[in-house]
Amino acid sequence: MPDDSNRRPIAARASGWARSISAALARSSVTPNQISMLSIVFAALGAVMLWFATPFALVVAAVCIQLRLVCNLLDGMVAMEGGKKTPTGALYNEFPDRVADSLLIVALGYACGAAWLGWLGALAAALTAYVRLAGGSLGLPQDFRGPMAKQHRMAVLTVACLLGAAELVFAQTYWALRIAAWIIALGALLTCLTRSRAISAALHARDSA
Repeated sequence: MPDDSNRRPIAARASGWARSISAALARSSVTPNQISMLSIVFAALGAVMLWFATPFALVVAAVCIQLRLVCNLLDGMVAMEGGKKTPTGALYNEFPDRVADSLLIVALGYACGAAWLGWLGALAAALTAYVRLAGGSLGLPQDFRGPMAKQHRMAVLTVACLLGAAELVFAQTYWALRIAAWIIALGALLTCLTRSRAISAALHARDSA
């Protein structure tokens, strides 16, 4: 897992329920890497539900998306606060996220009838992480700014699934999902730009210091 200076700021990390669950997991035989891999399982199930795109399936997809985020929260807490940090933690912290993002965002494109938009969103989401890691490789703190960082993408997708379920019941259309796909794709591309500009500014400032 990343050190504290390169951890994504998550308000829920300080919540009582998160601390209680992470403490229980830290006392168990469960490893942070296993929790990271579980996030892919929830993302895959959410992607399947998006593929079916029935009202019930979309509600289940929304739940799976949130469970994926819970795994992303707990793996770091178990590793850092729970004292279970491993040499491969940083690797497992990144790769499952990229897989989970791609599964869900690509499935969103197919669910709303615009597969290309899902693939574009997945590529843009992966690029946001690439830009962040590029900054880290240059000796800068990793930049988790938005406007469409991982937690923002998943929030948009969760809301879209719930609104999409209601929309299907009353109108049998998929506008909520399609709008979400556009927001995620364009927002992720904008995030690449904002992070790149911030990295450039930080490098200029460091060079002139």
